[in-house]
Amino acid sequence: MNVVYAAALTLVSVAAGLTTGRLLRGPSTLDRIVALDVLVTLIVTGIAIDVAARDDLAAIPLLLVLALLGFIGSITAAHLVEQREDLR
Repeated sequence: MNVVYAAALTLVSVAAGLTTGRLLRGPSTLDRIVALDVLVTLIVTGIAIDVAARDDLAAIPLLLVLALLGFIGSITAAHLVEQREDLR
């Protein structure tokens, strides 16, 4: 099973690297917001894989907080983009 966990963490790390590239490159604000949301999701996924690999449930509250912050951030960003379009 350690090979599966290592492969999953490797794939999540590659995805995080590609997402960071999109976050830095842009070109629009909405692209950067979506990339940041994906990055938070990948961080939660990486922590979840680590929890499963170590059989340690101490990080579960951290997972819940990060998932909630990612969700609230996505809703707030969508609301701000909608307000910005109404101003145009």
